[in-house]
Amino acid sequence: MTNTTQTIIRPDAPVHPHGGPPKLSPAELRAAQTETLQGPRLKHGLLARMLFKQMDLVYGRERTLVKFTMLEFIARVPYQAWERMGYLSLSRHRRRSALATRVYERIVETREEQDNEQWHLLILQDIVQRDGLKQSFVLHRLAPWLVAFFYYHVSWLLFLLRPEMSYRLNADFEDHAEHEYMAYVAEHPELERVPAPSTYAAQYGHHGSLADLLRQIGHDERVHKLDSLVNMRAPRFQD
Repeated sequence: MTNTTQTIIRPDAPVHPHGGPPKLSPAELRAAQTETLQGPRLKHGLLARMLFKQMDLVYGRERTLVKFTMLEFIARVPYQAWERMGYLSLSRHRRRSALATRVYERIVETREEQDNEQWHLLILQDIVQRDGLKQSFVLHRLAPWLVAFFYYHVSWLLFLLRPEMSYRLNADFEDHAEHEYMAYVAEHPELERVPAPSTYAAQYGHHGSLADLLRQIGHDERVHKLDSLVNMRAPRFQD
């Protein structure tokens, strides 16, 4: 049974503001982490389970920051596919103003989520480089590109044929990412004492510790997951 009851903590913000997921206070981030770890995961579909299994085989089952960079490299892909499909739809329906407006609003939402995932990747790559963690060409450049290429076309094809399945696949992916980040922070209490890097703080937000920065990324993934579950209910635009 699909669980769609998780809450999004949005201090002084409407339910779906433009500009990406809300930035939370330290107390709210800890509450979000507890809710994630105590709540059930989604029942992931076959495609999602295959993707997660593949990543575990290539990068190991252990949660690491390097592995998270691979997650974020792939996480942008569905939003890129949906944006492309959105513009194709907008071209077809541009003479029907009400429908065109709804299509464009979905494109804006998709681009914001894509940009948010891009910040995650830049932030994590910065942390990995600061820590001097090794990344090989084959495993950390070529392999994620191949997986992303496959994932893009699967997301695109599903959206063309059965868009609700494309949204559901993304919800599974984001649910996995949300739990992985929150579990990683729980496994590494020393991160509470590590200052968050400030490289992208002006764009993404300031956080007092690396633990809170990773919790924020985990909560962002929850927001994306819930957005995809909502979009599953109306995957095609109608007058």
